[in-house]
Amino acid sequence: MAIAETTPDQPTPRATARVHDPSNFAPVIDLNALSVSFGKRPILQSLQGELRGRAIGLLGPNGAGKTTLIHTLLGFHSPSSGTAHIFGQDITTDAKSIRSLVGYMPERDSYIEKMSAVRFVRLMGELSGLPSEAALERAHEALFYVGLGEARYRSLDTYSLGMKQLAKLAQALVHGPRLIFLDEPTNGLDPPARARMIRLVREIRDSGKANIVLSSHLLRDVEECCEEILILKDGRITVYCNLEEERKANRKFLLLETRGDLEKFGEAIGALGCEYALTGTARIKVVLQGDIEVRDIYRIASQQNLQIRRLSYKRDSLEDIFLKAMETGNGGL
Repeated sequence: MAIAETTPDQPTPRATARVHDPSNFAPVIDLNALSVSFGKRPILQSLQGELRGRAIGLLGPNGAGKTTLIHTLLGFHSPSSGTAHIFGQDITTDAKSIRSLVGYMPERDSYIEKMSAVRFVRLMGELSGLPSEAALERAHEALFYVGLGEARYRSLDTYSLGMKQLAKLAQALVHGPRLIFLDEPTNGLDPPARARMIRLVREIRDSGKANIVLSSHLLRDVEECCEEILILKDGRITVYCNLEEERKANRKFLLLETRGDLEKFGEAIGALGCEYALTGTARIKVVLQGDIEVRDIYRIASQQNLQIRRLSYKRDSLEDIFLKAMETGNGGL
């Protein structure tokens, strides 16, 4: 299925009629001091910043406010103060037009009993603004795209857990949204079904036709699919970063395995102004300083007839970044 494309004889649905809209140049999501409270209890507190990534991972411990943020952006909850924009449209005043821009795959099942998959996906397409005939055609396409084409006339209550998750993804895609919220898309799936879901998510991301916000408690899912991450803690943003750039920030920290006079090698590195630590008879950790590059380390090793058998950068994993955010609680956009 080609996301957000129409056949020549198909009426152009409202969901795809904004190809040249100025909102194409707006941030995917713009948070403007967004706060949400339930009663007197604050859930989200003054969230601020612009989100522009193709695939943004939404992380945080239970109760951090991840689902509340998604529901607020979808219009299910009203902000207690501040607001947010999706592709330049205000969630408080443009909720109807935003509905055709976004797709939502909820964490919990929300089916109509005894309804077939194709009828269900068609209904979701119509609720998102598609004409009835276009919604039916798109429903067939979406179900074939996720791999449920042969089972599309079966009742949803007869589906396995993995099939239900795929049906939820199909209804999120059916109207050709520009932004798709995926809330725990691999929840409860076995390894083959999880791999299939991750592959579909990455295909959607790489198509360039839709941005993705992926909320998951599984760091591995986010690391495999997302380029940027937003970490919430106690209703506040603690980290928003480009995942690859965050890892590259640690390229100055080297781990080396050597053969030769390690102590003399370390002294020479120290003379360059670099910090170092011997971690064994053949291992050394080096923190490069200033304009010192890896080639300088190799030059010293050559001068001292020391063999560098292995060199690697220490790059933070997503787990490292997440745990730091939980410890410090500092950061933001």
